[in-house]
Amino acid sequence: MNEFIHELGEEYILDDYKIKKDVVVFHISSKCEELVCPYCGEKSNKVHSTYEREIQDLPMQNKKVILLVKTRKMFCHNSLCSKKTFSESHHFVDRKGKKTRRLEKNIIYTSTQLSSVNASKILKTSNINVCKSSICELLKKNAIHCG
Repeated sequence: MNEFIHELGEEYILDDYKIKKDVVVFHISSKCEELVCPYCGEKSNKVHSTYEREIQDLPMQNKKVILLVKTRKMFCHNSLCSKKTFSESHHFVDRKGKKTRRLEKNIIYTSTQLSSVNASKILKTSNINVCKSSICELLKKNAIHCG
């Protein structure tokens, strides 16, 4: 299981996991001690608070995969920074994304071969929950990459 998590990045560790009937839930966190403020570039190691982000990933053995990512909100020490706090970003998902980039690539590939309605149906058989409107949004967002 740890190898699967390391595919997201070597800084991530598996804290716990649960296998249910048709879902695998991974609790993961970053082992980075310092984070860089995205607004000013100042490094910080002072945690304001933590919360969990729920992110869908590629299915595994016909089971839906959910990543519960422990995400830290940090204080910025730079008095000239316009923000006093910032949230930890994860390179495998967009800032407010609900799906990993590798899952989005899979959805886009499938959707370029079929209509969004049929792609949604086929993806659901693989335990990838995505509706046709989400597929259309992904295709619009990534139109430059769809050739």
